[in-house]
Amino acid sequence: MKKTILFILPLGLLFACDSSKEKKEEKTTTESKPNYAYTIEKPDNWEIGSTKNTEIVLASLKAFENNKLDESLQGFADTVRWRADYMDAKFTKDSMKAMFTSIWSQLASMKIQLRDFESVVSKDKKDEYVTIWYTQTTTDKKGKTDSVAVINDLKMVNGKIVELDETMRHFPVKK
Repeated sequence: MKKTILFILPLGLLFACDSSKEKKEEKTTTESKPNYAYTIEKPDNWEIGSTKNTEIVLASLKAFENNKLDESLQGFADTVRWRADYMDAKFTKDSMKAMFTSIWSQLASMKIQLRDFESVVSKDKKDEYVTIWYTQTTTDKKGKTDSVAVINDLKMVNGKIVELDETMRHFPVKK
C-alpha cells in the first residue's frame, strides 16, 4: 500500500504542475489584440494620471460654483484655449475673469453635482488631461432654474489648466 501511495503521489504532483502550466499557456494564447471598428494613430494610449491635477481642477470648479472667481482662476495658466459649442478661442486670465463675471452677473445661484472624474497621462508622458462629468444647475436672478449635463476635458501642463474643452447637453423641458 505504501509503495502504491509513493508511486501515485509524485504522479499526481506531476500532472498538477503540468495542468497549471497548460492553463497559463492557454490563457496567453487566447488573449488577442482588440479588433476595434475604427483605427486611430495611438490606440490605448492612456494610463491613470496625477491626483494632484484632479485636485487642481476640482478646486477650480468648486470655487467657480461658489462665485469665487479669483480663486477659480488660480488653477489656470496665463493663457487658456477654450473650446465649446460655437467657440474655439484663446483667453487670458483677465478675459476669462470678465467672461465668468458676466455669467455670474445673471445668476442668483449655481449648484454642481459631480458625477465622476478621471486623470490620465499619455504613455509617452507628453499629454495630461483631467476629465470631469457633472450636472450644473443654475438659478438666474429672475428665479428661472435650468440644468445641463457637462463634460470638461482639461489639458494640464506643469500643474496648470492650459486647455478647456467643454461639452454640454441640455435636458428636455418638463411639460
